[in-house]
Amino acid sequence: MTRTDHLSPLLEFDEVEPDEDCICGGCSARRRARRHAAPVHEGGHAAARSIRRRAAVLMAAVGTAVGGGTAAAGHATAAPTPGPTPGGSSTAQPPQTPQGEVSGLYGQAPGARAFAAPRAATQPPTRAQIIQRAQGWVDQQVPYGMGSYWSDGYRQDCSGFVSMAWGLGSSQTTWTLPNFAERIGKADLQPGDVLIYNNPASPQSGSHVTIFGGWTDSSLTRYLAYEQTSPGTKKRDTPYAYWNNSGAYVPYRYTGLSGGSNDGAPATAFPGTDKFGPGANNAYVTELGRLLVQRGGARFYSEGPDPRWGEADRRATQAFQEAQGWRGAEADGIPGKDTWDYLVNGKGRAIGAGTTPLPPPVQPGTGAPAFPGRQYFGPGQNNDQVRLLGEQLVRKGFGGSYGVGPGPRWSESDRRAVQAFQQAQGWRGAEADGYPGPDTWRRLFA
Repeated sequence: MTRTDHLSPLLEFDEVEPDEDCICGGCSARRRARRHAAPVHEGGHAAARSIRRRAAVLMAAVGTAVGGGTAAAGHATAAPTPGPTPGGSSTAQPPQTPQGEVSGLYGQAPGARAFAAPRAATQPPTRAQIIQRAQGWVDQQVPYGMGSYWSDGYRQDCSGFVSMAWGLGSSQTTWTLPNFAERIGKADLQPGDVLIYNNPASPQSGSHVTIFGGWTDSSLTRYLAYEQTSPGTKKRDTPYAYWNNSGAYVPYRYTGLSGGSNDGAPATAFPGTDKFGPGANNAYVTELGRLLVQRGGARFYSEGPDPRWGEADRRATQAFQEAQGWRGAEADGIPGKDTWDYLVNGKGRAIGAGTTPLPPPVQPGTGAPAFPGRQYFGPGQNNDQVRLLGEQLVRKGFGGSYGVGPGPRWSESDRRAVQAFQQAQGWRGAEADGYPGPDTWRRLFA
């Protein structure tokens, strides 16, 4: 076929492959149609693909004639439908999550050699590696974009994010990721598994996938989700299975996990005390948190567990140590060989509802108390940390909401006082919700 044939009748294009080196609109559109058509083994139909190919060519030919030879006129697509709107939370609002088509690294055709820096051969990932990869995008705050590719080659949408974490050689979609996984039950979920929602009414714009990072409560109603949403990668405490369309999310496990579907957690042997404590950031910290949650420590984690050591890890560890009757240096909140052995092998007593860890340490060089954790504040809380918070708010001049008090029982007066302080810092929205976090606490006691 010559390049002057591009405006020939539609029938002449039947079963004719596009010239690979031709840059005109017609051949470009046909190459795209051929690239994105579903293969027969994935549910595509050969006849339907021929029809789609011929239709794409006709549209491209018309666009070439009318639009001066550009492919854009014959490749227009409808605007994506709005993404799902969440329910049940005023602070966690997942935005639209449109996703691209299956593509190779850096946007190349599937199976093509990437034109950017080559990737080293990878081994099957462990669960710890999947979470570490996901955390890497969280740390970099990779911006969301269905048509953009990050420096590692993966598409910057929700399915590209999972493809990256699983170490796939291409960016898949929520509809094709199950081809690399097995369906599991809710009770079987472990870090590195995923939850997929596919919306047939809006396949590209209405579907979503999150990476399961571990349960954050003992009742299995909330979990730590790693996900790629606008404006960038997030890690947040999420209601199971998601903020909306909860009943339609399906749990899956990557079949390419190292050593089998249940492998991937750090070794059961004690890794050493140097893996824990301030500044630690590794898979053993995540595993410690997961074990503590299983033994009754979920209330200490408002976010997590995750690879970065935090005060929640220390206090949950301390509560478990004290539940064994240990005191002093044996209950310092840093896991030793015995603590690890008890957790890994299910020994000893679980953390009871009445277990109260020791007071938080003082912030070095400030004389101010360290932030005790979000679990101490909010409806139903009654403790000395609430009283301490209220008294400091009064000293700072934000006590106008208190008719009586402040006292140890959390009230709306506490929330309004905290919110007034947060707004005075210039914070708005979720940053000024009236509940103290580490930044609020640090500034309040500065």
